[in-house]
Amino acid sequence: MNADLASLKQGFGFGRFFRRDESASGPLELTRRRVFILPTQRGLSLVYTIVLLLLVALIYNNNLVYGLAFFLASLFFVSILHTYRALAGLVVKTGYAAPVFAGESAGLSLTVSNPTDTRRHALSAHLENESVFDLEARQSKTLTLYMRTQQRGWHSIGAITLASHYPLGLFRAWSPLRFSDRILVYPKPARDVVPFPDASGSDAAGQSVSDRGGQDDFIGTREYQAGDLLRQIHWKAYAKGQGLLSKQYAGESVGTELWLDYGQAFGERTEDRLSRLCRWILDADTAGLRYGLRLPGCRIPPDHGASHRARCLKALALFEGERS
Repeated sequence: MNADLASLKQGFGFGRFFRRDESASGPLELTRRRVFILPTQRGLSLVYTIVLLLLVALIYNNNLVYGLAFFLASLFFVSILHTYRALAGLVVKTGYAAPVFAGESAGLSLTVSNPTDTRRHALSAHLENESVFDLEARQSKTLTLYMRTQQRGWHSIGAITLASHYPLGLFRAWSPLRFSDRILVYPKPARDVVPFPDASGSDAAGQSVSDRGGQDDFIGTREYQAGDLLRQIHWKAYAKGQGLLSKQYAGESVGTELWLDYGQAFGERTEDRLSRLCRWILDADTAGLRYGLRLPGCRIPPDHGASHRARCLKALALFEGERS
């Protein structure tokens, strides 16, 4: 206990409340330099009560009131140490944060470990939501904290606050933790479903529906599905109010390679075009198509699968064109 008091005294200084720690990439241990502690409103009320009792005892020379005042004062000072020890020695590290689309809440995995033989009570971790938990001796607990996202690109996770009011709520000990982890945010997909741009050219795998001319016979129409090309749309039926239909041809190829081009994504603003490309990527992935992506200064060859989808979305997220 004497060592804890000495450590607490040595680490105290008003400059600690204004110093900003550097971001860390690995686990952080809550040492005396990382734990801050101040009285709560309840604690200040107790101080006021102690002062009032001392004045009464002094005026009336009442030993019982003196004893009550000293008992409350000792409770007040002992609570400082116990509140400090609720956090001291804990080890905190972050986990993987999956990419999200702009406007969604990103979930960050946070693991809090207790390497000591002392059980920790009433801990709380706060980012934009708060999670309250207890931690057994020699155990760890993994939490998920959330933060809102607004724009695409890399987002820093900001300060995570670990705090405790244990045992009596007279003091609040807290530790603001800053990690260097970042969360990748994709553009927000366009809401409306629009046919893909026409496939251009042909390759060894097969020709696109739009370039086959009259090689295949028209056999009917069906409801539009994600993956249908623009020239497959039955515009006359759409004009008559019959809904969005696609033309079907005999021997229709399913091996079409699709190019999603920034220049073909309509929109007045850069973000509108990226939003449209994002929707096309998701629809093409759902339809199982092979698709490529063309951006100014970036070209991703046609492919398919989860890794290709992630690569294309990352290219959109980090596109350095003018943001408007």
